[in-house]
Amino acid sequence: MSVHVVLHEPEIPANTGNIARTCAGTNAHLHLIHPLGFSTDDRMLKRAGCDYWPKVSVHHHDSLDELMYAYPDGEFYAIETTGAVSYTVKDFSDADQDYFFVFGKETKGLPQEVLNRFEGRCLVIPQTSHVRSLNLSNTAAVLVYEAMRQQNFVSLLEPADESAVLHQK
Repeated sequence: MSVHVVLHEPEIPANTGNIARTCAGTNAHLHLIHPLGFSTDDRMLKRAGCDYWPKVSVHHHDSLDELMYAYPDGEFYAIETTGAVSYTVKDFSDADQDYFFVFGKETKGLPQEVLNRFEGRCLVIPQTSHVRSLNLSNTAAVLVYEAMRQQNFVSLLEPADESAVLHQK
């Protein structure tokens, strides 16, 4: 199946563009929950995503409920600085499962009512107290690549190479 990055009401076009580039480079899906703090025609968004936009699988949703309804068997995880569980202890190795990583607004994170829905499924990337949070696009890349690493990077294989396996040393 797939790795999915979900941006809940993102505000900064450059972050979304950078995340789109990560999605293009990993075959991850990008889900944008409206309202957005910018137009998807925004030049900063296009600039950050460069010429990769046609390669990004972008899905627009009016609400998180709409997205979750469309993927009833998906495993959804909120990613937040207040998460109780490190992302490193979760098992994302089932390549037949859809994994959704839900990120909040850059300035406010996820609303409490959304976090309440993810009790026990709120993950954190450990960090020092020197910063309020890590950059959204960096955080998304960490989660996408951790899930892919656990799946032996099978999502990077071209369709003709489905039987091939990528090995790490």
